[in-house]
Amino acid sequence: PGASFFDIEECRDQTSPYDFMLPSESHFANYVGRLGVSNDTHVVVYDGDELGTFYAPRAWWMFRVFGHKEVSVLNGGFKNWVKEGHPVTTEVSQPAPAVFKARLNRALLKTFEEMIQNVGSLQFQVVDSRPEGRFLGTELDQGLESGHIPGSVNIPFHSFLTETGHEKSIEEIQEIFRQKQLDLSKPLTATCRKGVTACHIALAAFLCGKRDVAVYDGSWSEWFHRAPPRYKVSELKRNK
Repeated sequence: PGASFFDIEECRDQTSPYDFMLPSESHFANYVGRLGVSNDTHVVVYDGDELGTFYAPRAWWMFRVFGHKEVSVLNGGFKNWVKEGHPVTTEVSQPAPAVFKARLNRALLKTFEEMIQNVGSLQFQVVDSRPEGRFLGTELDQGLESGHIPGSVNIPFHSFLTETGHEKSIEEIQEIFRQKQLDLSKPLTATCRKGVTACHIALAAFLCGKRDVAVYDGSWSEWFHRAPPRYKVSELKRNK
Protein backbone atom coordinates (compact mmCIF):
# COMPACT_ATOMS: atom_id res chain seq x y z
CA PRO A 1 0.00 0.00 0.00
CA GLY A 2 1.23 3.47 -0.94
CA ALA A 3 3.97 2.20 -3.27
CA SER A 4 4.61 3.96 -6.59
CA PHE A 5 5.70 2.14 -9.75
CA PHE A 6 9.26 2.92 -10.86
CA ASP A 7 9.65 1.77 -14.46
CA ILE A 8 13.27 1.39 -15.57
CA GLU A 9 12.01 1.11 -19.15
CA GLU A 10 10.77 4.70 -18.81
CA CYS A 11 13.51 6.11 -16.60
CA ARG A 12 16.44 5.67 -18.98
CA ASP A 13 18.20 7.34 -21.89
CA GLN A 14 15.80 6.40 -24.68
CA THR A 15 18.11 7.81 -27.36
CA SER A 16 20.90 5.33 -26.54
CA PRO A 17 21.33 2.16 -28.63
CA TYR A 18 22.13 0.30 -25.40
CA ASP A 19 19.65 -0.96 -22.82
CA PHE A 20 18.95 0.92 -19.60
CA MET A 21 21.57 3.64 -19.90
CA LEU A 22 21.13 6.35 -17.26
CA PRO A 23 18.78 9.21 -18.13
CA SER A 24 19.86 12.84 -17.76
CA GLU A 25 19.73 14.56 -14.38
CA SER A 26 16.60 16.48 -15.40
CA HIS A 27 14.85 13.35 -16.75
CA PHE A 28 15.50 11.46 -13.50
CA ALA A 29 14.51 14.44 -11.33
CA ASN A 30 11.23 14.94 -13.21
CA TYR A 31 10.46 11.22 -13.22
CA VAL A 32 10.94 10.59 -9.48
CA GLY A 33 9.36 13.94 -8.63
CA ARG A 34 6.18 12.68 -10.30
CA LEU A 35 6.37 9.62 -8.03
CA GLY A 36 6.26 11.94 -5.01
CA VAL A 37 9.96 11.68 -4.18
CA SER A 38 11.77 14.78 -2.91
CA ASN A 39 15.36 15.07 -1.70
CA ASP A 40 14.07 14.50 1.86
CA THR A 41 12.16 11.27 1.09
CA HIS A 42 13.42 7.95 2.43
CA VAL A 43 12.91 5.65 -0.57
CA VAL A 44 12.50 1.88 -0.20
CA VAL A 45 12.72 -0.12 -3.44
CA TYR A 46 11.60 -3.68 -4.12
CA ASP A 47 10.50 -5.78 -7.07
CA GLY A 48 8.28 -8.80 -7.64
CA ASP A 49 10.85 -11.16 -9.12
CA GLU A 50 10.63 -14.84 -8.18
CA LEU A 51 14.26 -14.69 -6.97
CA GLY A 52 13.22 -12.18 -4.34
CA THR A 53 15.29 -9.35 -5.76
CA PHE A 54 16.34 -8.66 -9.35
CA TYR A 55 15.70 -5.07 -10.54
CA ALA A 56 15.51 -3.33 -7.15
CA PRO A 57 19.30 -2.85 -6.74
CA ARG A 58 19.33 -1.01 -10.10
CA ALA A 59 16.74 1.49 -8.87
CA TRP A 60 18.64 1.76 -5.55
CA TRP A 61 21.88 2.54 -7.42
CA MET A 62 20.13 5.04 -9.73
CA PHE A 63 18.92 7.05 -6.74
CA ARG A 64 22.42 6.98 -5.26
CA VAL A 65 24.16 7.92 -8.53
CA PHE A 66 21.85 10.95 -8.73
CA GLY A 67 22.87 12.05 -5.25
CA HIS A 68 20.09 10.56 -3.09
CA LYS A 69 21.45 8.90 0.05
CA GLU A 70 18.21 7.94 1.83
CA VAL A 71 17.43 4.82 -0.20
CA SER A 72 17.05 1.19 0.90
CA VAL A 73 16.26 -2.17 -0.69
CA LEU A 74 13.48 -4.29 0.86
CA ASN A 75 15.28 -7.48 1.91
CA GLY A 76 13.57 -10.46 0.27
CA GLY A 77 11.41 -8.36 -2.03
CA PHE A 78 7.66 -8.55 -2.65
CA LYS A 79 7.73 -12.35 -2.73
CA ASN A 80 8.72 -12.53 0.93
CA TRP A 81 6.54 -9.55 1.90
CA VAL A 82 3.52 -11.59 0.75
CA LYS A 83 4.83 -14.83 2.28
CA GLU A 84 5.19 -13.10 5.66
CA GLY A 85 1.56 -11.96 5.49
CA HIS A 86 2.05 -8.21 5.20
CA PRO A 87 -0.74 -6.09 3.64
CA VAL A 88 -1.07 -5.79 -0.14
CA THR A 89 -3.49 -3.85 -2.32
CA THR A 90 -4.52 -3.52 -5.96
CA GLU A 91 -5.21 0.19 -5.54
CA VAL A 92 -2.91 2.42 -7.58
CA SER A 93 -1.39 5.14 -5.41
CA GLN A 94 -1.66 8.78 -6.48
CA PRO A 95 1.31 10.50 -4.84
CA ALA A 96 1.44 14.27 -4.63
CA PRO A 97 4.18 15.52 -7.01
CA ALA A 98 7.39 16.62 -5.33
CA VAL A 99 10.52 18.55 -6.35
CA PHE A 100 13.67 16.45 -6.67
CA LYS A 101 17.06 17.96 -7.53
CA ALA A 102 19.42 15.44 -9.12
CA ARG A 103 23.19 15.77 -9.19
CA LEU A 104 25.14 13.01 -10.94
CA ASN A 105 27.82 11.44 -8.75
CA ARG A 106 30.49 10.54 -11.31
CA ALA A 107 32.35 8.40 -8.75
CA LEU A 108 29.60 5.74 -8.92
CA LEU A 109 29.59 5.50 -12.71
CA LYS A 110 32.09 4.21 -15.28
CA THR A 111 32.07 4.95 -19.01
CA PHE A 112 33.28 2.81 -21.92
CA GLU A 113 36.38 5.03 -22.24
CA GLU A 114 37.28 4.56 -18.57
CA MET A 115 36.81 0.79 -18.88
CA ILE A 116 39.06 0.63 -21.96
CA GLN A 117 41.75 2.66 -20.20
CA ASN A 118 41.55 0.35 -17.17
CA VAL A 119 42.37 -2.75 -19.24
CA GLY A 120 45.90 -1.37 -19.58
CA SER A 121 46.26 0.52 -16.31
CA LEU A 122 44.35 -1.81 -13.89
CA GLN A 123 43.46 1.17 -11.70
CA PHE A 124 40.35 -0.56 -10.40
CA GLN A 125 39.08 -4.13 -9.96
CA VAL A 126 36.23 -5.27 -12.23
CA VAL A 127 33.54 -7.76 -11.18
CA ASP A 128 31.07 -9.27 -13.67
CA SER A 129 27.73 -10.46 -12.25
CA ARG A 130 26.52 -12.56 -15.22
CA PRO A 131 26.14 -16.37 -15.12
CA GLU A 132 29.42 -18.24 -15.52
CA GLY A 133 28.65 -19.56 -19.04
CA ARG A 134 28.08 -16.04 -20.35
CA PHE A 135 31.18 -14.73 -18.60
CA LEU A 136 33.31 -17.53 -20.11
CA GLY A 137 31.74 -17.11 -23.54
CA THR A 138 30.42 -20.67 -23.73
CA GLU A 139 26.74 -19.68 -24.01
CA LEU A 140 24.92 -16.97 -25.93
CA ASP A 141 23.78 -13.92 -23.99
CA GLN A 142 20.26 -13.12 -25.27
CA GLY A 143 21.39 -13.68 -28.85
CA LEU A 144 24.69 -11.85 -28.32
CA GLU A 145 28.07 -13.59 -28.42
CA SER A 146 29.35 -13.61 -24.87
CA GLY A 147 32.70 -13.39 -23.10
CA HIS A 148 34.21 -10.89 -20.71
CA ILE A 149 36.38 -7.82 -20.23
CA PRO A 150 40.08 -8.73 -19.76
CA GLY A 151 41.06 -8.90 -16.10
CA SER A 152 37.49 -9.06 -14.79
CA VAL A 153 36.36 -11.54 -12.13
CA ASN A 154 33.03 -13.40 -12.21
CA ILE A 155 30.57 -13.46 -9.28
CA PRO A 156 27.08 -14.38 -10.56
CA PHE A 157 24.68 -12.00 -8.81
CA HIS A 158 22.53 -14.75 -7.30
CA SER A 159 25.58 -15.81 -5.23
CA PHE A 160 24.60 -13.03 -2.80
CA LEU A 161 21.03 -14.31 -2.31
CA THR A 162 19.80 -17.09 -0.04
CA GLU A 163 17.40 -19.79 -1.26
CA THR A 164 14.53 -17.74 0.16
CA GLY A 165 15.60 -14.66 -1.83
CA HIS A 166 17.03 -12.67 1.08
CA GLU A 167 20.46 -11.07 1.06
CA LYS A 168 23.14 -13.33 2.59
CA SER A 169 24.81 -12.29 5.85
CA ILE A 170 27.62 -9.75 5.78
CA GLU A 171 30.10 -12.48 6.82
CA GLU A 172 29.00 -14.70 3.91
CA ILE A 173 29.21 -11.80 1.46
CA GLN A 174 32.70 -10.86 2.69
CA GLU A 175 33.77 -14.48 2.21
CA ILE A 176 32.48 -14.49 -1.39
CA PHE A 177 34.61 -11.42 -2.19
CA ARG A 178 37.59 -12.94 -0.36
CA GLN A 179 37.39 -16.20 -2.32
CA LYS A 180 37.62 -14.18 -5.55
CA GLN A 181 40.65 -12.31 -4.12
CA LEU A 182 38.87 -8.98 -4.33
CA ASP A 183 40.03 -6.25 -1.97
CA LEU A 184 37.11 -4.13 -0.74
CA SER A 185 39.54 -1.47 0.46
CA LYS A 186 40.49 -0.77 -3.18
CA PRO A 187 38.48 0.69 -6.12
CA LEU A 188 35.90 -1.67 -7.58
CA THR A 189 33.61 -1.48 -10.62
CA ALA A 190 30.71 -3.82 -11.41
CA THR A 191 29.50 -4.88 -14.85
CA CYS A 192 26.94 -7.31 -16.32
CA ARG A 193 24.85 -7.48 -19.51
CA LYS A 194 22.77 -4.29 -19.26
CA GLY A 195 23.85 -2.59 -16.04
CA VAL A 196 21.07 -4.18 -13.95
CA THR A 197 22.48 -7.16 -12.03
CA ALA A 198 25.84 -5.35 -11.68
CA CYS A 199 24.02 -3.28 -9.06
CA HIS A 200 23.73 -6.43 -6.90
CA ILE A 201 27.55 -6.30 -6.60
CA ALA A 202 27.37 -2.65 -5.54
CA LEU A 203 24.66 -3.45 -2.98
CA ALA A 204 26.55 -6.45 -1.56
CA ALA A 205 29.74 -4.39 -1.17
CA PHE A 206 27.70 -1.53 0.36
CA LEU A 207 26.43 -3.93 3.05
CA CYS A 208 30.09 -4.68 3.85
CA GLY A 209 30.76 -0.96 4.33
CA LYS A 210 32.11 -0.23 0.83
CA ARG A 211 29.92 2.60 -0.45
CA ASP A 212 31.82 3.65 -3.56
CA VAL A 213 31.45 0.75 -6.00
CA ALA A 214 30.97 2.13 -9.52
CA VAL A 215 28.78 0.51 -12.17
CA TYR A 216 29.77 0.30 -15.84
CA ASP A 217 26.41 1.40 -17.21
CA GLY A 218 26.88 0.14 -20.78
CA SER A 219 28.18 -3.24 -19.57
CA TRP A 220 28.56 -6.14 -22.04
CA SER A 221 25.89 -4.84 -24.44
CA GLU A 222 28.06 -1.76 -25.11
CA TRP A 223 31.43 -3.49 -24.70
CA PHE A 224 30.56 -6.17 -27.27
CA HIS A 225 29.73 -3.56 -29.93
CA ARG A 226 32.53 -1.07 -29.21
CA ALA A 227 35.59 -2.84 -27.81
CA PRO A 228 38.35 -4.18 -30.10
CA PRO A 229 38.28 -7.99 -30.57
CA ARG A 230 41.37 -8.52 -28.39
CA TYR A 231 39.43 -7.00 -25.47
CA LYS A 232 36.66 -9.63 -25.64
CA VAL A 233 37.86 -12.73 -23.80
CA SER A 234 35.98 -15.92 -24.72
CA GLU A 235 36.66 -19.59 -23.99
CA LEU A 236 34.77 -20.46 -27.17
CA LYS A 237 37.15 -18.45 -29.36
CA ARG A 238 40.17 -19.76 -27.48
CA ASN A 239 39.12 -23.36 -28.09
CA LYS A 240 38.46 -22.93 -31.81
